[in-house]
Amino acid sequence: MADTTTANLDVKSTIAGAKVASDALVFFGATGDLAHKKIFPALQAMVKRGNLNVPVIGVAKAGWNIEQLRERARDGIATFGGGVDEAAFAKLVQLLKYIDGDYQDPKTFEQLRTALDGAKHPTHYLAIPPSLFATVVEALGKSGCGENARVIIEKPFGHDLESAQRLNAILQSVFPESGIFRIDHYLGKEAVENLLLFRFANAFLEPIWNRNYIHSVEITMAESFGVQGRGKFYDETGAIRDVIQNHLLQVVGFLAMEPPTSMYPESLRDEQVKIFRMIPPINPTDLIRGQFAGYHKEPGVAPNSEVETYAALSLEVDSWRWAGVPFLIRAGKCLSVTATEVFVKLRQPPLTKLPPGSNYFRFRLGPDLSLSLGARVKRPGPRLQTMETELSAVSSSETGEMEAYERLLTDAMKGDSLLFVRQDAVEAAWAIVEPILGDIVPIQPYQPGTWGPVEANHLAAAIGGWHNPEGKATDS
Repeated sequence: MADTTTANLDVKSTIAGAKVASDALVFFGATGDLAHKKIFPALQAMVKRGNLNVPVIGVAKAGWNIEQLRERARDGIATFGGGVDEAAFAKLVQLLKYIDGDYQDPKTFEQLRTALDGAKHPTHYLAIPPSLFATVVEALGKSGCGENARVIIEKPFGHDLESAQRLNAILQSVFPESGIFRIDHYLGKEAVENLLLFRFANAFLEPIWNRNYIHSVEITMAESFGVQGRGKFYDETGAIRDVIQNHLLQVVGFLAMEPPTSMYPESLRDEQVKIFRMIPPINPTDLIRGQFAGYHKEPGVAPNSEVETYAALSLEVDSWRWAGVPFLIRAGKCLSVTATEVFVKLRQPPLTKLPPGSNYFRFRLGPDLSLSLGARVKRPGPRLQTMETELSAVSSSETGEMEAYERLLTDAMKGDSLLFVRQDAVEAAWAIVEPILGDIVPIQPYQPGTWGPVEANHLAAAIGGWHNPEGKATDS
């Protein structure tokens, strides 16, 4: 397999790369759930900001016409996009075209070539099930629609390391690495980008961001809701493949990487890959898998399913900076609250009467945003006693941020790869979780509304127990 660490340095790569803006956007799966909830709202937002003024071609097999697609777009924007902006929506409607056809029928791609109407550098967005990626990519290549083009694919990038490598071979048979944009919407979130900038834009953090001062790192992604009608997909995926191998390992990379030489995309992504390669494959003894009571009743779920809806694990980063610092990750459905949070506990100062965990950094990544520092100050009164306080650097009151899909689609069409995942990072992440995929350890049951299986408490005993994020229980 070709080396994917850097982009191929050929003419095709230069055209697909960052110097040429796309002159058309094609999105497969135009009638699907992702398009309804995320893509159409993002497209309207892009129009409003002046970032979309090229043809937008939806492709699907639904027996629809263009009017039905426009109504679907309006409903998605009204329901999930904060409301229809009539001026922006009217412009979007003018740009929107639709092809109704089977992805396995060459005639569908003949129609697409016609609809592109001479566009020289289109972007193709595969908002479709992963099982169709190869079919569409190969058809784009055979029809000529992939020439000088970019492709955006949704996670999961494969089902394991071997399948990720097979998928990459198919992608690179049509597109250069610089023209492949692996979209992990988590990287487009303002909170995640804020975490990255907070680390490297503040000189006070670097001297203490190491094993000498940091006691432990916890990353929690809790959801108080279940699989929400996605039972069939989830039963083929599970928590490790769905969010740990991608979203949460990306967060580990941002927390643990060495400072990049610049914010140039390849510099940042080089450091991310280096960290992934310093993480040994996870030992099954460091994993707890759970499943919430009632999961088997979800539509699409097998009656005897052993798929995890909760996973907690411990890993280490085998580097000079991080040796001996435990990194704990947990993610689950039907937990107590909906919250994603990083909790970096600092080592105890040499004052014996201070409670453990007095000093920490707390990065709230969702659903609200906050970057906070836990400290102790003097308690009012005559005695030299301390009390806990939390200093906030950023809060969710900040406004004007782009939604993740708007940001990522805008960047991909401009050829900016900074917030997209490179193939070597994909493979390195799969190598980390490969030993814990499947039913390698038994499933532990837990009740909805709790913090998961009680067995997971033993995993965190060495660091004084889990830090449970605060939040509200939600059902969406």
